[in-house]
Amino acid sequence: MGKVSNMLKDFRSRVILRTIFLAASISLAVYMIGKTNMLFAAILMCVIIVFQIGELFHFVSLTNRKLTRFLESVKYSDFVSGFTADNKLGKSFKELNISFNEVLEAFRKARSEKEEHWQYLNTVVQQVRTGILSFDTEGNVQLINMNARKFLNIQNIKNIHELKDRNYKLHHILTTTEPGKSSLYKDANEFHLTIQATELRIRGADVKLLTLQNIQPELQKQELEAWQNLTRVLRHEIMNSITPISSLTSTLKDILDYDLTQKGDHFELKAEGADDLKEGLTTIENRSKGLIKFIDAYREYTSLPNPKLKTIRLKSLIEKVAMLMRQEMKNYRVDFHYECNSEYLTIQADEEMIEQVLINLLKNSAEAVAQVANPRIDLVGRYDGTHIKIEVTDNGTGIIPEAIERIFVPFYTTKKTGSGIGLSLSRQIMQLHNGSLTVESEPDVKTTFTMRF
Repeated sequence: MGKVSNMLKDFRSRVILRTIFLAASISLAVYMIGKTNMLFAAILMCVIIVFQIGELFHFVSLTNRKLTRFLESVKYSDFVSGFTADNKLGKSFKELNISFNEVLEAFRKARSEKEEHWQYLNTVVQQVRTGILSFDTEGNVQLINMNARKFLNIQNIKNIHELKDRNYKLHHILTTTEPGKSSLYKDANEFHLTIQATELRIRGADVKLLTLQNIQPELQKQELEAWQNLTRVLRHEIMNSITPISSLTSTLKDILDYDLTQKGDHFELKAEGADDLKEGLTTIENRSKGLIKFIDAYREYTSLPNPKLKTIRLKSLIEKVAMLMRQEMKNYRVDFHYECNSEYLTIQADEEMIEQVLINLLKNSAEAVAQVANPRIDLVGRYDGTHIKIEVTDNGTGIIPEAIERIFVPFYTTKKTGSGIGLSLSRQIMQLHNGSLTVESEPDVKTTFTMRF
């Protein structure tokens, strides 16, 4: 700034000095024109005045051209050209030329570093497995990496609206997904995409940034694990039924071989053998019924209907369920409490399905407190500022940490009786309502199941 200030002072002084000389020359020329004997001198003075005007114009013009060229170099990022450090405009202008060159060199260095940084970031963006796509409010594409091109099945795209004719559904999802939210898209090939949106403001313009993640491999992995778990459960349950049935069948055959005797045209069975045969057949019957019950439970789990949503007052729902369970709680001698902290809380839900979940949770809690000295169950509905919650809390035996997540796995149970389908079915119902079912437990202290809407 000191060099610029000195330059301006020197520039102003030189302009003033030249102006004074020009004014003096004009005054002298006017004086000479009035003298007939000084006509030639007057003409000569006019020539000098013209020369002074031209030199002043050249001085100002040269300075302006240097300043203009410097500013244009900055404006258009032309940092190749330089400025000659001559003495045509004085010492201060020589220093200014040097300063211009220093500034341009700093710009050159900064641009080089910026380009290197951009190349580095661009390489990283292009190599990540996540697809990245950004576009402005007009749809002009600012950035798209290789995986985004692969997921969208495009090679070149300048405007996002070019997708509208190619794939209307995909275009709609990309343009309508709100910032902070995500959408799912499945194409006709192998891609199952989760699309997340973020909104940025760059150089005064709004830019939408989308990340596209192919979750198909993870889904396939989870599907394989689910089938493996199901196969394991089915094998376990079926073997638990088939093994004793097979063993009993062999035993009953032996009974018939040794205790059944032919008497003329009929057969007779010893009383002891008849009792064993009857007991064995009863066992086979019961085990077969158990297997049928298991298959029915599986069918119920896999054929859950879509919920019929309607507006439900939370307090009324809790009171209704509490009324249904009151007698059963008395049978278990449970200190049962229920409440809702607002008259006006409502949820969009299938009332019968949510009642089914609550009844299942309350029955589980009642069984959990069966061996507790002072059994207590609380059913509470409330709003925590983010979600509407329904909590079922008991002071029963609790759930060990190793089993706390497995209790939601289909057919997994810690009870001697039961199909192990209740909690899994309850979680599935909550997922159909775009909600969740979670559990927190401290063994022998309390367990809380939380339904979130």
